[in-house]
Amino acid sequence: MQLLLKLITVKALLFAGCLSVMAQEPDPWSITARTINAADYYGITVANGMIGIVSAPEPFKVKDVVLAGAYDQYGRGRVSNFLRSFNLLNMTLDIDGKRMDAKSATNFTQKLDMRKASFTASFDYADKASITYSYYSLRQLPFTVLMDVSITPKQDISINAASVMEAPDALRDVQNYYNEIDRPHVVLSLLTSSAKSPTGKLQLCASNTFLFEEHHGEEPRVVHEMWDNNMHLMKFSRKLKAGQTYRFSIAGSSITSAHHDDPLNEAERLTIYAKLEGRDRLLRFHEAAWEELWKSDIIIEGDPQAQQDIRSMIYHLYSFTREGTALSPSPMGLSGLGYNGHVFWDTELWMYPALLVLKPSIARSMVEYRFQRLDAAKRNAFSKGFKGAMYPWESAETGVEETPVWALSGPFEHHITACVAIAAWNYYCVTQDKQWLRDKGWPILSATADFWASRVERNGTGKYDIRNVVAADEWAENVDNNAFTNAAAKANLNFATEAAIILGITPDADWKHVATNIPILKFEDGVTQEHATYKGEGIKQADVNLLSYPLKEITNPQAIRKDLEYYEKRVPNEGTPAMTQAVFTTLYARLGDGEKAYHWFQDAYVPNLNPPFRVIAETKGGTNPYFATGAGGIVQSVLMGFGGLEITSKGLVQIKSALPKHWKQLTLKGVGTQMKTYTVK
Repeated sequence: MQLLLKLITVKALLFAGCLSVMAQEPDPWSITARTINAADYYGITVANGMIGIVSAPEPFKVKDVVLAGAYDQYGRGRVSNFLRSFNLLNMTLDIDGKRMDAKSATNFTQKLDMRKASFTASFDYADKASITYSYYSLRQLPFTVLMDVSITPKQDISINAASVMEAPDALRDVQNYYNEIDRPHVVLSLLTSSAKSPTGKLQLCASNTFLFEEHHGEEPRVVHEMWDNNMHLMKFSRKLKAGQTYRFSIAGSSITSAHHDDPLNEAERLTIYAKLEGRDRLLRFHEAAWEELWKSDIIIEGDPQAQQDIRSMIYHLYSFTREGTALSPSPMGLSGLGYNGHVFWDTELWMYPALLVLKPSIARSMVEYRFQRLDAAKRNAFSKGFKGAMYPWESAETGVEETPVWALSGPFEHHITACVAIAAWNYYCVTQDKQWLRDKGWPILSATADFWASRVERNGTGKYDIRNVVAADEWAENVDNNAFTNAAAKANLNFATEAAIILGITPDADWKHVATNIPILKFEDGVTQEHATYKGEGIKQADVNLLSYPLKEITNPQAIRKDLEYYEKRVPNEGTPAMTQAVFTTLYARLGDGEKAYHWFQDAYVPNLNPPFRVIAETKGGTNPYFATGAGGIVQSVLMGFGGLEITSKGLVQIKSALPKHWKQLTLKGVGTQMKTYTVK
């Protein structure tokens, strides 16, 4: 086991770029790739909770542009899918007639700056020029992005730069536009495209423009070129003197009819707004917004690599979400089209608690997503013959069931309903916002409690069975009395009762009655049995151990350890998602075993890392990053495990926990609505 951990550590260090990095201490705020290998490259995402830009190994290219909340039915499973938007930041640069590409670039490096949420690449071209470009998904402008380009000639050169607008293949009926708006103080050149989603349900639009530093009237002349229906560009030429840095920017916006009734005009308006704000103001407000986000942070002293990795996870959680919306992230966030962009329990159980503790305002958006789809959940319950609200296993725009038919989790993985209710309750617990509880939380809690009261089969005292479910351990399909499902249902019923009392409402007495009669099965030796027919086989992911955290169904330390020692041996070493080991980390830290907790902390993500930016895949050796679900679980393991934070009905408290020996101190900064600081030494 020690040899395996050493090999994993070496592999992870290699991902940083080259062997020389092993002698360097990881930067706590940035990740730099010094060797770019297109054959073994997994992009890093710059996002603002609405628009995600995924990096590519080629200069001036981005792999994907993904918009939150934009779905259409195509491809996988006859259900709604995330859509790629127009690639509005691709560009080309010619120097003395030579097109810049990876082959012509030397000293090519890429860097993610997590503090400023920027992606920067730099390279040299022969003895002619040094080039740097950075792009941003602007935090203050949800639909707007910016690319900043600097060229420092080593000799006199001529450049030709083009902004290229490309439509993804899945879009249809592409229309391309070019407009120039001439005012006495400014000339705007707008490169714009519009298209229909695959079924025609949505209109997707994007627009961009150049931002020049020259005074008005001295800017380069912009020329438009139409190549084909799926691509057009605008370009300019310039002669540059040796040693004189030249800079220009591209600002662009992308929006759909899911976000605005008139997306074509709005895309251009947003781009004009960015142009007239100007580069400096755009960056100043963007950086200020991220400075505000980073007031809530985790500081690890004594483990520089863990510090960088945890900060990367927090960065991704912040990037994939934003306050003031009714949107909730999918398992892969805005890093691509993984899992169709659907919303699962990954949100409520894994990502949400970390965000709730660090940024309650963002967590509120995630619960608002579920509140606005409560009526759809009620219709779902009705269609299955139940009362109350039954949330779908996979949710997208409307809140109806979006799981492909071949996946049995759609009709049967019912614990998602309790996960949504527990998230709503926890929002109240952390914020103590009674008005929110009355207006938003109570409708969710009461309707989901009604569901469980109708879902159980009443077979006598202690035998209010929940039969025929897909367990949280999804390898267990159509089983009875799954441990996590039953315990989560009990929590849902009890929290609804507690919420009613807080609000001065008489709770339904049946909720408490049902909760006390839902069974939690045990083996003869006292180990919690995963489900009625479970005999010790391998498990896909955490199930029983979730009864200790976060459900607090099992609180006796000896029982917690007994379940841990049993189920930690039943998780295969490959092919399973990253969240399970994070639960083991949390529980061992709370049991006072910091070293065992650290073993599982490393095992949760180090084998899942991909080059060159240490992005997390879903499974060990997997190649489908970025797995925000795993990041959420691991950040939780630091906050609630090593950090000892506990969500209670009276608010956040800190319980006793243990750190790894080499961690000198753990600081949890800007926690909760009061922005408190907690430390563990």
